Amino acid sequence: MGRAYQNRKESMAKTADAKTKIYSKYAREIYVCAKSGGVDPNGNLSLRGLIERAKKDQVPGHVIDKAIDKAKGGGGEDFAVARYEGFGPGNCIVIVDCLTDNPNRTIADVRHCFTKTKCKMGTPGSVSHMFDHCAILAFRGDDEEAVLEALMIADVDVTDIENENGIITVFTPNTEYAKARQALTDTLGEIEFEVDEIQFLPQTSTPISEEDMPMFERFIDMLNDVEDVQNIYHNAEV
Repeated sequence: MGRAYQNRKESMAKTADAKTKIYSKYAREIYVCAKSGGVDPNGNLSLRGLIERAKKDQVPGHVIDKAIDKAKGGGGEDFAVARYEGFGPGNCIVIVDCLTDNPNRTIADVRHCFTKTKCKMGTPGSVSHMFDHCAILAFRGDDEEAVLEALMIADVDVTDIENENGIITVFTPNTEYAKARQALTDTLGEIEFEVDEIQFLPQTSTPISEEDMPMFERFIDMLNDVEDVQNIYHNAEV
């Protein structure tokens, strides 16, 4: 079959590996969210948003159902949130969010990514104060004034609201996520959110030079290969 087949097979393997990583990430996050907040998406808005995101990322229904069924049981794995902070290539700042059932293994794996790329892990809080922990909800619309009014009536603390190219984006503190989402759906009905998530937004950006770019890419790839890593936030301008 020759080299062309080999290249295609390797490409397929990489795609399959990437999909497996995405499926595993969502399954773990859905399990933790359902176990802590309830298995009914109508009563657990964080779970509902997570399931919708998973479907957009083409996670099969059986993966989602299995994670929720697992959360219904009393046993199962005991995952905990682990967050690590530090300084990446080019002196960018980095937050690495993990879900782990073995914190000693996870911190060792994450530290390995930092040390192998000549980066430095920091202490808790060393860089997180340079990020805003935000809930972000974006959807199609054109009347941001009406949206803002609905959020204010629901006593939602709105950090910012934007309307660009027919997309309204609402920013609130992460603690306001469920209240903001509920206020929007109560006012506008069922919404197909373009963005529906909680993340860390950097307050400033750090340009990465061409010299530092290969190391930065290696650093991110290594972190993505760590099974327990769920999300990576950074302020690198690439």
